[in-house]
Amino acid sequence: MKDITKLIRRFVGILLLSTVLVIVLNIIILAAISASQTANGRPWTTAKETAEALQKTETGYILSGDMTERLSGENAWAIYIDNDTLEVKWHTENLPDTVPLHYTISDIASLTRGYIDGYPTYTGECENGLVVVGYPKDRYWKHMSPSWDYDFIKNAPYTVLIVIGVNVFLIFLIYMIANSKLLKSVKPITNGIQALPSGEPVYVREKGLLSDLAAKINQTSDILQKQKRNLQRKETARANWISGVSHDIRTPLSMVMGYAGQIEDNESLPESERKKARIIRQQSTKMKNLINDLNLASKLEYNMQPIHPEPVNLVAIARQSVVDFINLDMEEKYPIEWNTDEALTACAINGDKELLRRAIGNLITNSQTHNPDGCTISVCVRKSDTEYKIVVEDNGVGVTDEKLEKLRTTPHYMMSDSGTTEPRHGLGLLIVGQIVSAHKGTVSFDHGKQGGFTVTISFPIPKDSHTQ
Repeated sequence: MKDITKLIRRFVGILLLSTVLVIVLNIIILAAISASQTANGRPWTTAKETAEALQKTETGYILSGDMTERLSGENAWAIYIDNDTLEVKWHTENLPDTVPLHYTISDIASLTRGYIDGYPTYTGECENGLVVVGYPKDRYWKHMSPSWDYDFIKNAPYTVLIVIGVNVFLIFLIYMIANSKLLKSVKPITNGIQALPSGEPVYVREKGLLSDLAAKINQTSDILQKQKRNLQRKETARANWISGVSHDIRTPLSMVMGYAGQIEDNESLPESERKKARIIRQQSTKMKNLINDLNLASKLEYNMQPIHPEPVNLVAIARQSVVDFINLDMEEKYPIEWNTDEALTACAINGDKELLRRAIGNLITNSQTHNPDGCTISVCVRKSDTEYKIVVEDNGVGVTDEKLEKLRTTPHYMMSDSGTTEPRHGLGLLIVGQIVSAHKGTVSFDHGKQGGFTVTISFPIPKDSHTQ
């Protein structure tokens, strides 16, 4: 709806601006035309100058040569009427034959305001008489009754503004009426376009001026819905396949692990056979953990894994994870250092305790997996102004810049799918990313300060948290 309002405001703004520009342009053009029309000389001024240029001599009246040429250039004629006799005492050579040579007072009053035999005339006062200058009939139009009310003149600016306002309103009204159908068609179109990203079905009535565009929006919605259904079917099939395979493998795998454990514990067998059984059991355990990870990753991806948020302390969770791995490291190949500031005792967020422990445990396991010869693992919790951070770092073999870039850009953190035996970062880090994302956090990867590998988990500090 806001877009419709903006669109209407834009149209109205353009309309008003165009109207103002047109009015201003018309005024400028009118002024220019008026100036060009009056540039040739004003007839009343010409009549006055003619009267001044007319000189009385002993033989009669003589008009100066310059003024004679000027009147001839404008195809104008002139006469001089004596005050006493009201007779024409002088006239130019081009005086029309139809112009009378004797006048009454009424005739003079009439010619002063208007015409002589259809010729527009203008008067100039001369000594003992009146000079009349006449122009061609098609040269000037004279207003015979130039009388104006002072109130009308005083209110003229307001009248002009009212006229302009009425014109603008009429233009706007005509514009709105002419475009009402377009505006009615635009609203459902914009609503349909805004609804497309939501993933819900969209239908716009295919009528009006934009019916073709409405049809395209409906076609786009149908295509998106079809793609959504196909994707859901594929994802459901994949999730069901993973769940089914995991279920089918679990029972035979448990039997393999059980029999391998019995063989390993049978002291009557040679040590070499018991060692083989131990390897079988260890690898079976890895397979079992891999299946569990695969199931968990699938459930997290499709929001099938229930999250049980409750107030938890990240410091306590990380410390417990460290203690659990220290107790499991019988060979002491992977010593773990707890480098959290002793003053930081609590970092509270709302989260799932078991999933968060799983995420930290996966990071520690990742360091162990990629450093078979052993390494030192450091775990610490930090607090900034806006975030809690859990940093897991090792001083092992680390990763190359190329692999680090893949970890940062590959959506599922999968690496080394070339079929080699090189260790890869796979489901473990994928699950970490999914768990952290479910808690509105982020995961970042980098080289360790001692040449190893560093993973940082960041969680935003809750706004209502008062943890120190």
